Amino acid sequence: MQRMLFGLILALSAAFVGDGARAEPRHAIAMHGDAALPADFTHLPYANPDAPKGGTANYAWIGTFDSVNPFIVQGSGARGSLDLVFGNNVFETLMMRSADEPFTLYPLLAKTIETDDERSFAEFTLDERATFSDGEPVKPEDVVFTFELLAEKGYPRYAVTASKIASVETVGERGVRFTFKRPDRELPLILGLFPVLPKHAIDRETFDKSTLKPMIGSGPYRLEAVKPGDALTFRRNPDYWAKDIPSKTGFDNYDTITLTYFRDENAMFEAFKKGLVDVFLEENSGRWTSQYDFPAVSRGDIVRDTIRTRLPSGMLGIVLNTRRPVFADPRLRAALVGLFDFEWANRTLFAGAYTRTRSFFDNSDLSSAGQPARASERALLAPFPGAVAPDIMANGWAPPKSDGSGLDRAFMRVGFDRLKDAGYALKDGRLIAPDGRPVAFEIMLKSNENQQVAVAYQQTLAKLGIVVSIRSVDSAQFIARQKDYDFDAMFFNYTASLSPGVEQLGRWGSAARDKPGTFNYAGVADPAVDAMIEALINARTREEFTSAVRAYDRVLLSGAYVVPLYFKPEQWIARWSHIERPQTVPLQGAQLPTWWHARN
Repeated sequence: MQRMLFGLILALSAAFVGDGARAEPRHAIAMHGDAALPADFTHLPYANPDAPKGGTANYAWIGTFDSVNPFIVQGSGARGSLDLVFGNNVFETLMMRSADEPFTLYPLLAKTIETDDERSFAEFTLDERATFSDGEPVKPEDVVFTFELLAEKGYPRYAVTASKIASVETVGERGVRFTFKRPDRELPLILGLFPVLPKHAIDRETFDKSTLKPMIGSGPYRLEAVKPGDALTFRRNPDYWAKDIPSKTGFDNYDTITLTYFRDENAMFEAFKKGLVDVFLEENSGRWTSQYDFPAVSRGDIVRDTIRTRLPSGMLGIVLNTRRPVFADPRLRAALVGLFDFEWANRTLFAGAYTRTRSFFDNSDLSSAGQPARASERALLAPFPGAVAPDIMANGWAPPKSDGSGLDRAFMRVGFDRLKDAGYALKDGRLIAPDGRPVAFEIMLKSNENQQVAVAYQQTLAKLGIVVSIRSVDSAQFIARQKDYDFDAMFFNYTASLSPGVEQLGRWGSAARDKPGTFNYAGVADPAVDAMIEALINARTREEFTSAVRAYDRVLLSGAYVVPLYFKPEQWIARWSHIERPQTVPLQGAQLPTWWHARN
């Protein structure tokens, strides 16, 4: 009797533990907390469910291509098939990311996802309606095949993801289960963004070779025509399986999309002015402020949209390679960081179009700029006294401001006083370090990119006796030197999202410092940085995550590894008036796949 009772207790305990560890299948998954939309949502909030279907969109991109396979290293893959800008027109992923939430996935090929509280596995159940464009159903075997194929022959990032998986197996008629080697908060979402290819239509042996032959996918469009290196034409599939599911309502509104490649940005702009291109994604501040005075704009045939986003700014800046002795002293780096005369550069070079970057996550609630550290941040930072400068702990990083004249002596005095306090001195017109060596370094440029800004910075530092040389190298040499950390300083743009995660290890983690080819260009090896990355990766709630990212931001800013430059907190988009867009703009800015051709 006692043995039976003990067995019953064990069985009940196991059942209780199992129920607590394993959640029910759900329609969505968020990195932190719950998805914003319920299971019965009708459409994503930034899509117009009444958008008309029809017409053509003519898009453009700079560059060329020699392959239509976007998954492999070989060749230059064309845009538009699986694309954050132009849409996932040909290929689809298991789930679909919402542009109105930091990191949340909703149904697409998979109608549900199941995981446990620790996120030690992810199980996807495919939508029974899902088919490829040739009419064949999307099956669990296609998911497993694609996962193995991309791990073996795709971009290295697929292999990195695969290395975290202990096993992948089909479950029942429509399920696929990934079991992880160890729990990982982000991995279910990364897998949710895995594409699915048709096993029956892929030649595994030749998959990693460039091709111009259109490939079969499950997306809303088929690649109808390829003009090598110049243009792609996508035609909407009238039998697209997902045209009526909530995640895709209001999307994919054109009958045809043409994507034309241009070798030169000025040529692309001229084509836009003539009506050969419908939408122009503007990045040039000078052109945006002074070159939209042609007749089509005056007539109202072209509409200019300035769309405010709530995406983090990222960090465009001048990276200081701390492997070089000249940058070993953090006090020198801190002084150099404060000596970029943004006000002058913005007024003189950019027509006042930019905003000074004050954080690696500026323009978002992840930024520490103007924010006193919370108690939760201080708790994370407590084991690392001195890792954050007192002023940055108190209110974030605030760069010195000039009067914009280029001759502001008070601005220069701030930088010089910091140098003097650190033991640097002017001698015969040269700044001398405490060890007696003159302060001098080189800024490496890729061709002539950022040359005006580099020269402006060079001239400012020369006033304090700091000798800066500027070296322009071709793209191949730049990449080679970048890979081997063979530079003193260089421009780099650290892009950011509302859900920074494991990629931060390769940017700033100690383990990446001495490995060639990582993004740890500054040569950072700081236990405080490592601990903050670990904290943000393992955060369970959005509040915990925000505190961890802000603490991380403060540590990086205190290390003065990058001279922060500028960003634009909005998107500049010009469009011909027959292209219309939803009035609701999501968190992450305009989404071209939700736009449509107005009927005349």
